[in-house]
Amino acid sequence: MPTHSIDPARLAYPRSLLHWLPDLRLGFDNLMIHKLRSLLTMLGMIFGVAAVVSMLSIGAGAQQKVMAFIEQLGVRNLIVEAKEANNYQTLQKVRRTSPGLTFDDYRAILGVTGVVEATPRKRFAPSKLIPKAEQEDPQVYGVNQNYLHIAGLQVTQGRFFDAQENAAAAPVCVLGSAAKFNLFGSADAVGQYIKVNDQWFHVIGVVAPELAAQTDVAGVPNQDLNNLIYAPVNAVVLRLQDSMSDMKDEIDGMYLHLAPAADSASVAEVVRGVLNTTHHSAGDFSVIVPAELLAEQQRTERLFNTVMVAIASISLLVGGIGIMNIMLASILERTREIGVRRAVGARQSDIVRQFVVEAILISFAGGVLGIVFGFGMSRLIAWLAAWSTIVTAGSILLAFLVSISVGMVFGIYPAMKAARLDPVEAIRYE
Repeated sequence: MPTHSIDPARLAYPRSLLHWLPDLRLGFDNLMIHKLRSLLTMLGMIFGVAAVVSMLSIGAGAQQKVMAFIEQLGVRNLIVEAKEANNYQTLQKVRRTSPGLTFDDYRAILGVTGVVEATPRKRFAPSKLIPKAEQEDPQVYGVNQNYLHIAGLQVTQGRFFDAQENAAAAPVCVLGSAAKFNLFGSADAVGQYIKVNDQWFHVIGVVAPELAAQTDVAGVPNQDLNNLIYAPVNAVVLRLQDSMSDMKDEIDGMYLHLAPAADSASVAEVVRGVLNTTHHSAGDFSVIVPAELLAEQQRTERLFNTVMVAIASISLLVGGIGIMNIMLASILERTREIGVRRAVGARQSDIVRQFVVEAILISFAGGVLGIVFGFGMSRLIAWLAAWSTIVTAGSILLAFLVSISVGMVFGIYPAMKAARLDPVEAIRYE
């Protein structure tokens, strides 16, 4: 009769698993016997995990808005912003060396290698608007027709103005989503007219909502990009020029769209060089590179998350010390139990495994409750502070793995101490 040999390697995994199952059941039973003590031991782990999850959710929420805003600026774009004077004396001082941003600057930059599209920008704050705005008056943006593509705007109603209307300085405009609601409420705005100071503009379109930064982002003005009226730049300059302050530059900004193969940093240096030449290094402008802002923001996010995790991990460390303290006390209470197990054949590795499993169970349960508590804290913070919070799978996994690791690390020493007890002395222990 043929015999079949059994490969010991095939039984290694099931056998090791079978060794752990009784310890899991025994550890769970011991924790349930002392429910209050087990819960108090878990508190440090619960608060530590909750701190990691909630703090990372706050950071992720804040960073997401900034990152999305920078991406909206366009990683293939450059933005030139004029630094306009706050008073007449400062203006006169700058004007001795620089004419400010002008259409000549715009035409010069059009010849820079790598720039495939560009538009000047002329901002204008109306003193009178009809119909009257329900909230803050919208600001007028005078731009070229290609601003639609450069800024990535999406027209939801009507259309954007074209090159012919821009060349003819046609009195037409397109409303941002907030400006439309501000001026016309829920009524259809396309086809209506608005009066900006003394000029009537025909509304031909409405664009989709855009993200806006809560604070200034590296030179980008803090402005509600939805509460805008877009009009042909020639119409703004020719029809509203008389009402503008003499302190303003001819144009106050430019948007440049780069070729796919162009290096943003290199083109930005060329643009700065061109403008420094015409402005005689007066320093009255800034060149913003969204691609560099995005990379810098990503580095800041990684550093912020590292610091937040390090701070929150202090709570996990305290929780781990609590687990070690309780496990050492438990060894004293269960010395006779350890002696009996050793006397009936349990090895030191069995005792170590028993107490390590109990420590892991405590940290596991604390980690689960901490994740739930942290998620609740992040929602509460978002509600009370009107702050966007995002609980990511990465933050949950990180907090959970750290909690399990802390439980294992701080459970090893008590387990080793229990395993080294002399069986005879342990049985006789009172």
